[in-house]
Amino acid sequence: MYDTEMCKVEYGEKKGRRRFGIGAMGLRKLGEIRVEKLKNSMANARSPKMKMLLIRVTTTVLLWTCLVQLTVFGGTWGPRVLKGWPNCFTQDSQPATELDVKLLPAVPARILPPKRVYKNNGYLVVSCNGGLNQMRSAICDMVAIARYLNVTLIVPELDKTSFWADPSDFEDIFDVDHFITSLRDEVRILKQLPPRLKTRVELGIVHTMPPVSWSDISYYHNQILPLIQKYKVVHLNRTDARLANNGQPLELQKLRCRVNFSALRFTSQIEELGRRVVKLLRQNGPFLVLHLRYEMDMLAFSGCTQGCNTEEVEELTRMRFDLLTLQQFEQCKILRFGLSDLFSLCRYAYPWWKEKIINSDLKRKDGLCPLTPEETALTLTALDIDRDIQIYIAAGEIYGGKRRMDSLADAYPKLVRKETLLGAADLQYFENHSSQMAALDYLVSLESDIFVPTYDGNMAKVVEGHRRFLGFKKTISLDRKVLTELIDRYTNGLLSWDEFSSAVKDTHAHRMGFPKKRWVVSDRPKEEDYFYANPEECLQPSDDDEYANIL
Repeated sequence: MYDTEMCKVEYGEKKGRRRFGIGAMGLRKLGEIRVEKLKNSMANARSPKMKMLLIRVTTTVLLWTCLVQLTVFGGTWGPRVLKGWPNCFTQDSQPATELDVKLLPAVPARILPPKRVYKNNGYLVVSCNGGLNQMRSAICDMVAIARYLNVTLIVPELDKTSFWADPSDFEDIFDVDHFITSLRDEVRILKQLPPRLKTRVELGIVHTMPPVSWSDISYYHNQILPLIQKYKVVHLNRTDARLANNGQPLELQKLRCRVNFSALRFTSQIEELGRRVVKLLRQNGPFLVLHLRYEMDMLAFSGCTQGCNTEEVEELTRMRFDLLTLQQFEQCKILRFGLSDLFSLCRYAYPWWKEKIINSDLKRKDGLCPLTPEETALTLTALDIDRDIQIYIAAGEIYGGKRRMDSLADAYPKLVRKETLLGAADLQYFENHSSQMAALDYLVSLESDIFVPTYDGNMAKVVEGHRRFLGFKKTISLDRKVLTELIDRYTNGLLSWDEFSSAVKDTHAHRMGFPKKRWVVSDRPKEEDYFYANPEECLQPSDDDEYANIL
C-alpha cells in the first residue's frame, strides 16, 4: 500500500499558515485558474520570447492536468502502465493486482473435519521398510494403531536403505497436508516431534523396537502402549505386515481403508502426470496394465532364473550374496563348492532375503516365481485378450531386455511404457526415484480396463484391493502354479492349443476381481488373503444399495 501522506500540503502554524489536502477536483480547479491567468498574460505579452515561454508553460500545465486525471481514474480504464502507480487521491488506494484478484470467482473454502479431542498418551515414530506399496499398507496400519492407542503419530519416515535406494521423503510422494488434515477427526498427526523430544531422539535417547508381525490390536494396547507411556516416544523400526488381516474391530478395518483410499493422496505433480498418461492411452482406445514383475531385484530375491542364460544366473547370484571379492566367488566355482559351502563364505547383501538355498525349478512348479515374458504372452493369448489392445507395462527395466520381450511384443505389438508416452523432460524429476515412478504406475493401473499382475507382490495386492473398492474393476489374478503346469504340457506337445486355452480360461473364470469372502487361515497368516487385496469390510455389498460410508 502506498502512503497518502506523500500528497499532503502543509503550512506552518506559527505564521498563520494552515494544513489542507488537495483532492482531485481541487487540483483540476487550480489548473484551470492558472491557465486563465496565463491566457491573460499572453494577451498582454508583446515580445516573441515571452510568447514562446507562455506557450511552453501552458502546454506543461495542460499535460500535467491530463496526467493527474488519468492517474485518478487509471485503476478503472487507464493505460496498463498507469495501473501500477500509487494513487494519491483516494484513501483506499491499492495495487491493481489486488483489485484484479477481488474480481476472480471465490473458491469455496475446504471444510475440514473437526479435530478429535483426546488425552495424548505419547508419540509414535515409525520407519517404514520396503517398496512403495509395502510402505503404503504399513502407513495405513500405523494410523489405525495410533488412533486406538490415543497417541500422536509423527509423519512416517520412508525407507531409503533398501535395494531401491530411493531418497524420497513422505512429502515427495504423498500430499502430506491432506494426509494430516483429512484424518484430524481420528488421530493427531505432526510433521515432527516437539523440539524437546526431537532433541532426545536425535541424541539416541529413544526406545526402538520392531513390533511382532500379524499382531492383533490388543498386542499394541497391552505391550506397546505401556512403553509409550513410560518413554513418551517409541520408535517402531519395522512396519511391514505388523497388523493382522482378520479378527480386528470393524471400525479399525474401516479406518485402514479410509487412510488407503482417501488420506494417502499422491502429490499434485504425480497426480497430474498420471492423468496425462491415462488421457494419452484413452485417446487410442481401451488399455490393459501388465504388472510384469520380471525385474532384477525380484529375480534375485526369489531365486527364480527360468529362461536366464548362464551369465545372468551368475549375475543374479552375485547380487543376492554380498561376496568379499569376485575372485572368491570364482574360486567357489572352480572348486565345485555346493550352495551350502558357497553360503558359508558369503553373507547376504540384504538381510531380509533370508532364504539360503533356492531351487528355481521347484519354486516355479510351486507357483512361487513371477511369470516370464514368454509365459505371459502365452497366458494372455490363451485368455483371448485382444491382440490390438494397448498394453501398458507397469514395471522397471525388464531383465534380459529386448531378447526376453520379443515374444510378448510379437503377440501384442501395442506395448507402451511411461517412457514412450512421456518426454524426458516430464520424467526428469522422477529419475532415481523408484517410489515416485511406482506411484505413477499405481495411478495408471487403477484407471485401466484390465489389470494383470504376473506376481502377487505388494503392488499387485494393493492395486487389486483398490480396484475392488472402485467398483470391482476387472483384475485377473493369475494362478501361476496351474499355469506353469499347463504351459509345460503345451510346450511339450501334451496339449493342443485349444485344450491349453480352454484349461487356462476355466482356471481363471472366478479370478477376475469379483466380490468374494476373504480366505482366512488363522494359524498361518502369510497363507491367507491379504486384507488390502480384499478389504471386504469396506466394499459395497453386492445385493444391497447401502454403501459403506467410510470416507
